[in-house]
Amino acid sequence: MASYKTQRILPIILTIVVIIVAIAGLVALARLLFAGSSSSTTKVTDTTIAQQQLLTTSEGRSVSMTVRGPIVADEDFRSYRIVISPNSRTFEAFTGYLTTVTDRQKLSNNTAAYDQFVHALDKANMVSGRELEGDKNNVLGICATGKVYEFAVLSGGEMQHMFWTSTCKGSPGSLRGSAAQLSALFLAQLPDSAAIASDLKL
Repeated sequence: MASYKTQRILPIILTIVVIIVAIAGLVALARLLFAGSSSSTTKVTDTTIAQQQLLTTSEGRSVSMTVRGPIVADEDFRSYRIVISPNSRTFEAFTGYLTTVTDRQKLSNNTAAYDQFVHALDKANMVSGRELEGDKNNVLGICATGKVYEFAVLSGGEMQHMFWTSTCKGSPGSLRGSAAQLSALFLAQLPDSAAIASDLKL
């Protein structure tokens, strides 16, 4: 009699166990799918916001590129910065870590030219990367033997987004576009800037 009862109860217990395992599996799968979807949505949203701000041509908007050379003696350290806005284009070359200006060029600009330029930057994926946070976004001391490129979107002179990369393999940074392509676009905005940058060996 006991054997008969066991034979009847055993399949019921197994069925209950299978159902519990199946439910647990479905719950875990649902969590995984929703977590992945949420992360993907956040990334897309961040990229879309950065892209919209890059393409805005209203007063006070600007974009910049800063290029820093190898970390050497103060007398030999070189860097330069280009800032483009809807009404101006500025190139500044610096020497030393206190950024003493050695060369400066400033020209006017117009909204139509700026609109074309920022769309070209967008096509070159200037803001398609994922911005780093905290220490990971600090370029201080990065790539001591090479060059560091910083590309930024600004509003009223305040940085809204910054993507960087370097020529050192171990420090790829957050930029997903081509630094060479983006650099060429910035340098082409001022007639003499490419020659000055070349003289700086940057």
